[in-house]
Amino acid sequence: MRDPQTQIRSAGFAARGATEPARPRLRSTSRRLVILTEIISPYRIPVFNALAERKDIDLHVIFLAETDPTQRQWIVYRNEMRCSWEVLPSWRRRLGKHNILFNWGLRAALRRASPDVILCGGYNYLASWVCLWWSHRHRVPFMSWVESTGKDLRRGYVLTEVLKARFIHGCDGFVVAGKSSFEYVNGFGPNNGRIFTAPDAVDTDFFASRAEATRQNATADRLALGVPRRYFLFVGRLVPEKGVFELLEAYGRLGPEIRSEMGLVLVGDGVARSELERRAVGISPGSVRFPGFAQREQLASFYGLAEVFVFPTYTDTWGLVVNEAMACSLPIICSEAAGCVADLVEDRWNGRVVGPRDPGQLASAMHELASHGELRSLMGQRSRERVRRYSPRACADGIAEAALSCEISPYD
Repeated sequence: MRDPQTQIRSAGFAARGATEPARPRLRSTSRRLVILTEIISPYRIPVFNALAERKDIDLHVIFLAETDPTQRQWIVYRNEMRCSWEVLPSWRRRLGKHNILFNWGLRAALRRASPDVILCGGYNYLASWVCLWWSHRHRVPFMSWVESTGKDLRRGYVLTEVLKARFIHGCDGFVVAGKSSFEYVNGFGPNNGRIFTAPDAVDTDFFASRAEATRQNATADRLALGVPRRYFLFVGRLVPEKGVFELLEAYGRLGPEIRSEMGLVLVGDGVARSELERRAVGISPGSVRFPGFAQREQLASFYGLAEVFVFPTYTDTWGLVVNEAMACSLPIICSEAAGCVADLVEDRWNGRVVGPRDPGQLASAMHELASHGELRSLMGQRSRERVRRYSPRACADGIAEAALSCEISPYD
């Protein structure tokens, strides 16, 4: 007989490259899940809290950094975290489009956490590869949380694609955000049922309730925010790849009677802001506003007063601002390049799906929705109905299903 110890077994979750015996594990009513992810994102906190509430999951989250000040202006809502978590020491630099992040202490953190299953967000940091190596060495099932899609503009670089393929083939399973990322992962070869969907989600109840409160106090809130009486809304970084220049051009192509009635509000900040402001001056009649970056509490008010949400991105793995806008009962005009489209936006049902980099098509969709109040209302109701299924708890349930698919059984 062997010494009492356990090993991990699961259908489709074979230990890869193990170089030492599996560590002893005790049976437990819950599965020890360690999630490795980059930063403390506001939209992930409700998901982690929902996971922590489950009796069958024992969650610990390891963050590579608290935030990314080169890209994000979010408040770090540490006090809202209701699960076990830690932040690794790190060093970060941004060189052009490349985000370099080094961490130390990861292997020690993994030893302390003693995971049954690891879920790793992304492959593009050294820590992700260290975690993959550690899981192989200790025979712990390693799953990748994938949000990439086939339309991601970051694809196409040979070295990047080789590294990505190697990382994916080293994984024992995958958690994906929706249909587009499912198809993307499936394209790497047979997966033996190892792909689990955890729909990308925001706190829909928070945004819905805040938006409704704003509508009840519309006159005062409109004055406080400095927005037009009616407006199209964009939320995101003001950078060319978000399609903001095409959006401004499309607004300028609308007839003067519509521009006299409907403004355009772009909430966010970025390198393109000054040029957008310069071009906006030449649009008359019309009203184009740039309120800057907004934290989530104020952001819900912008959604609540808007009539149409527009997201003309060239590339987005998902686009959680679409979830937020739908939670606030807005019709959506969205580029087909956004990863969320296949799941959330149905053309002519709850909005319009347009091609990226096409201001003419974008202007046509904006004209249609601006001109038909009953259609906007119907599409907005449908948006709210659909996004209810994309809740933090639904995302947490998908992650839990993946983690629990790994069975722990003792040696004979």
